[in-house]
Amino acid sequence: MLLRTIQGLAMFVCVCKGITDSQIQSAIDKGADYKELRETFGVGTDCGQCGNTCKQMINSHKMNCEFYEVKAA
Repeated sequence: MLLRTIQGLAMFVCVCKGITDSQIQSAIDKGADYKELRETFGVGTDCGQCGNTCKQMINSHKMNCEFYEVKAA
């Protein structure tokens, strides 16, 4: 389930780590991929429920970009 900001209030994406959608979206806007989100915020490392939401947010960002740079592994 993709969480969205309601009336300017941030929604928690990761309850275990206290990470909001605004924090995740800001990182994605700056080019972070899922690996970087895990390293930076620790998402998907406790119960794992936020992992799919983060992946959905990344995919949504990709769909809304005219150009998406792929980083070499």
